[in-house]
Amino acid sequence: MTILITGGAGFIGSHLADRLLTAGHRVVCLDNFDDFYARDIKEEHIREQLLHSNYQLAAGDIRDSELLSRLFKDHRFEVVYHIAARVGVRPSLLHPQLYEDVNIKGTLNLLECVKEFPVKHFVFASSSSVYGINSKIPFSESDPIELPISPYAASKRACELFCYTYHHLYKIPTSCLRFFTVYGPRQRPEMAIHRFTRAIDQGEPVTLFGDGTTRRDYTYVGDIVEALVTLADQSFGFEIFNIGNSQVVELRQLVALIEKCLNKKANIIWKPEQPGDVPVTYSDISKAQKMFGYQPATNIEDGIKKFVEWYTGH
Repeated sequence: MTILITGGAGFIGSHLADRLLTAGHRVVCLDNFDDFYARDIKEEHIREQLLHSNYQLAAGDIRDSELLSRLFKDHRFEVVYHIAARVGVRPSLLHPQLYEDVNIKGTLNLLECVKEFPVKHFVFASSSSVYGINSKIPFSESDPIELPISPYAASKRACELFCYTYHHLYKIPTSCLRFFTVYGPRQRPEMAIHRFTRAIDQGEPVTLFGDGTTRRDYTYVGDIVEALVTLADQSFGFEIFNIGNSQVVELRQLVALIEKCLNKKANIIWKPEQPGDVPVTYSDISKAQKMFGYQPATNIEDGIKKFVEWYTGH
């Protein structure tokens, strides 16, 4: 198949591209190499991919509707993985207009293209942040989620709603995947596991917010990619799926695992909880298991070990 990956030079997108190229698909990567982190990190992600005959890089922005139209017209994509987004809960509090512009406008531009050039499957990368502070755990796709607590979360929920609207109006086969704290090799440098590992390794302080009991459902990137690849051949009409590990890990436990893998102790600085942070994320993955056989294979101990091995050997 010919497949578009938006955000294809990023953390998840580049892993997905590797997997699709190995499977023999033709991949077009669209990425704007924005300033959220250093451009050379993304360039390293795709260095070997650029040598592949089935790979094409389109450097550009999902807000550029003319560029998108040309890509869709030229390539006639069969599957679109829309992973590109302005990311991060805390930065979204500082730049809410930017998150609205990139995430919502960019998604609408893509949906307009898919309306004109139909695809077999439009897959949107959503986020567990849409659940907000949810008293019911684990989080289920059927839970009411009308109270997001960050502009990032609100933008992702808005995109889900637009995805449904376009499916309803134009019969676009669409899946929205709510990712739960993805980690692994190539993880973005500002994300917690990468940041903690770097600080502990370099003997710098590790800043933790709250009392260390916040819990997250950490999902290894390889499991995310398997879910995405499996979905390429599926068509459900419109569905929302949780994609997590369905296990929760306390912040203190996470740091201890990194300490163990590095064989170094963390110098922890405790600070108050941050606005926009949620106390727990925990995925009910039974729907994805039932409908397309999703089954995470990497536990947190093995996943952290793989990440630290990548970090120290990088």
